Amino acid sequence: MYNWLIAPFSNNEFMRNALVAGILVSVLCAVAGTFVVLRGLAFIGDALAHGVLPGVAGALLLGAPGMLGAAVGSAVMIVGVSFVTNRSGLSSDTAIGLLFVGMLALGVIMVSRTDSFNGDIVRILFGEILGIRAANILVLAIAVVVISACVALLYRPFLLLCFDPEQADVSGFSSRRYHAIMLVMVAATVVVSFQAVGTLLVFGMLIAPASAGALLARRIWAMIAWAIGIGATSVYVGLLLSYHYDTSAGATVVFVTVCAFFVVLVAQVAGRSVARGLRGPVSASPVGAT
Repeated sequence: MYNWLIAPFSNNEFMRNALVAGILVSVLCAVAGTFVVLRGLAFIGDALAHGVLPGVAGALLLGAPGMLGAAVGSAVMIVGVSFVTNRSGLSSDTAIGLLFVGMLALGVIMVSRTDSFNGDIVRILFGEILGIRAANILVLAIAVVVISACVALLYRPFLLLCFDPEQADVSGFSSRRYHAIMLVMVAATVVVSFQAVGTLLVFGMLIAPASAGALLARRIWAMIAWAIGIGATSVYVGLLLSYHYDTSAGATVVFVTVCAFFVVLVAQVAGRSVARGLRGPVSASPVGAT
């Protein structure tokens, strides 16, 4: 049992680094992902995760850090969506869809024009969690502190924005301003996390643990705590499975997080079915009754 559960991490520094980095990504994505789920920002989260591709590709072509390119790509996405929404009168979903497709297409064009991305494109899309270095872990740790502090300081306006944007405005918190801050927070999470799990998989880390947390908790901080626990456990299990069965580490971790969500969902559905069965048909109440 020790050889299966513990030895891969005790005997391999790259596995220990991957576990630490993965847990930090779990915390980061749980904090930001909770508001992605509650605010209904899944589409923009997906668009940001994919829209950084041309920025990263451009940075690598110029010899610049990939994270810098990801930041530029995210900024272009956010500014572009705001510009299209404000100037055209189209819905934000339409603007996001346009920028999402356009940025992704541009990234593919850039990659297809050169042979220098043979190895880099895999790392961009699927991450390189087993190649994480101490510097990457430090960046993730700083991001966790900054994003967590941001949520703690702006908890009330974020809470109002998620459940009643009009009440946020009435309370003196500009819904537009705090929505923009929330988007920047999500973009920062994507930019920092993509090196570990890649642009295609970071979206899963944002959504799956937070969605499972939403099923298990009724308060935001409890939801975040559940999301962190589910995400961190999924990282550990995913890395173990990847190590023992020689599969892609980042993809395995994200697949485990999605499976964890469905386990929670099925357990809740089964639990409600059992509870209804124990109450019996006599105690059944009309729809909407409490």
